[in-house]
Amino acid sequence: MIIENVPIVDIADDGRAVGKIDDLVVFVQHAVPGDNVDVCVFKKRKKYVEGTVSRFNSYSEWRVEPVCDHFSVCGGCKWQDLGYDRQLYFKHKNVSDCLSRIGKLNLPEIAPVLASSPIFFYRNKLEFTFSSNRWLTEEEIQAGSAIDNRNALGFHIPSMFDKVLDIRQCHLQADPSNGIRLAAREFALREGMPFFDLRTHEGFLRTMVIRTSSTGEVMVIVTFHCDDAEQREKLLDFLWKRFPEISSLMYVINPKFNDSFADLEVQLYKGNPFIMEEMEGLKFKVGPKSFYQTNSQQARQLYAITRELALLTGKEIVYDLYTGTGTIANFVASCAKKVIGVEFIDEAIRDAQYNSALNGIRNTRFFAGDMKDVFTVEFIRQHGMPDVVILDPPRVGLHPKVVEALLFAMPKRLVYVSCNPSSQARDLALLRDFYDIKAVRPVDMFPHTHHVENVVMLERKQS
Repeated sequence: MIIENVPIVDIADDGRAVGKIDDLVVFVQHAVPGDNVDVCVFKKRKKYVEGTVSRFNSYSEWRVEPVCDHFSVCGGCKWQDLGYDRQLYFKHKNVSDCLSRIGKLNLPEIAPVLASSPIFFYRNKLEFTFSSNRWLTEEEIQAGSAIDNRNALGFHIPSMFDKVLDIRQCHLQADPSNGIRLAAREFALREGMPFFDLRTHEGFLRTMVIRTSSTGEVMVIVTFHCDDAEQREKLLDFLWKRFPEISSLMYVINPKFNDSFADLEVQLYKGNPFIMEEMEGLKFKVGPKSFYQTNSQQARQLYAITRELALLTGKEIVYDLYTGTGTIANFVASCAKKVIGVEFIDEAIRDAQYNSALNGIRNTRFFAGDMKDVFTVEFIRQHGMPDVVILDPPRVGLHPKVVEALLFAMPKRLVYVSCNPSSQARDLALLRDFYDIKAVRPVDMFPHTHHVENVVMLERKQS
C-alpha cells in the first residue's frame, strides 16, 4: 500500500518523522519536517500507519547532506539529514511536550537546549560487534554476485540482533578508534580467526569496546567467546604493537548467550587497568565497567548546570542518588558540607571512593545497593536529613519507594537530571503537590539523535 503526497510536519519523541493526511498519522524514518513524501506502508492501525519513504516529492529547507556513508542503514545517527539548529529545536519541543503533556506540570520558561560542540567525533565509548553474517547493502544484493566474505566488525542493524553492518568509518568517536577497529578486522581476517555467529553462538571473536578520554588515553577491551590463548595473544599483541596510543588493553572470555560482560571478569593484558578523565582539575578513574557520560565535553557542562541549580553554599548535606562512579558527587563536594552517594554497582562505588581519595576530597561517603533498598527512612535518619538531593536515574526513572523516601526527607531542593523526559515527567508529577519547578535546562549530549538530557530544579513549597 502506497500513500502519496504525505507532508512531514513533526518528529515523534522516539525520533521518527511524523506525517499527516487528514486524521491519519504516518510514522516514517529518514524524513524531516518540511519534506513531502510517498510512503510504502508496512503496518496499519486504526489511527496511524508506519512505513518507509518510497519517493521524495519535495525536500525540506531544513534538510542537509549526511556526512556518513552508512547513513540510513546504520541506526546510530538518524538525524544527520536534519540541520543541527533544527535538531535542537525538536529536542526542546520534546522536553516541553513531555513535561506539559505527560506530567501536566506548571513550568517556568524552558531554557534553550545547550548545544554540543563538536557535533561529530564526540563519543568517548563505542562497542563494535564481530559477526560472521554481516548485513548486505542494497548495492551488493542488486549486483547478484557471489559474496565470499560475510564477516563484519561494526554495529547491529536496528531491530535485527543477528545482522551487523560492517563499518568503514564512524563519525562518532575520534581517532584512533576507526584505525583500531579496521586494523583488528583485517588482522583477524588475515589470520583466519572465526568471527562470531550470533544465531548459532559459534566462533571466536565477539565484541570490541574502545574508550577514549579527554586526557588522551585509550582503552581497548576485546571479548572472546572461548579461551584460545594462542589466537587471543596473537591479536592482542598485534594491537599493542600497532597502536602505541593504547594505554589499557584488556580482554574478556564470554561464553554466555548475551554480549554483556558486567558480570564477568575483565583481564588486564597490557598497560593500566583504567584510564583517567579530567574535569575542572578533578581526575576520575574510568575502568572497563565504569559508567561515565559518553560525551566528555558536554558532561562538564551538564554537571556545571547541576551544581549551579543546586545553589550550594558549603553548609548543605547533599545526597547524590544514582551516583555511578561519583562524578557528580565529587564535582559538587567542594561546595557542600557532606555528600552521600548511592549506586547499585559495587565496582562503581569503589571507583567513586577512589576518585574522592585521588582528588583529596574528604567529605563524601558512598554506598552500594539497590536504590529502593538503600535509600530508606532508616538510611536518611542515620546519615542526616538532606538539604539537597541530586537525582540521575536510568531511563526508567524513579522507583515508587524512592519517591516515598524523598517525600519523607523533603529536602529544600531537588535537582533531577534525566536522559528520558517522559519518565522524568511522570516522576515530577508525583512530586508536584510538594515542590515547585523553578528551572528547566535541556543539554544535548548526543547530536544527530533524538536523545536529550534534561535538568530540572525543584524547590519545596512554602507551608
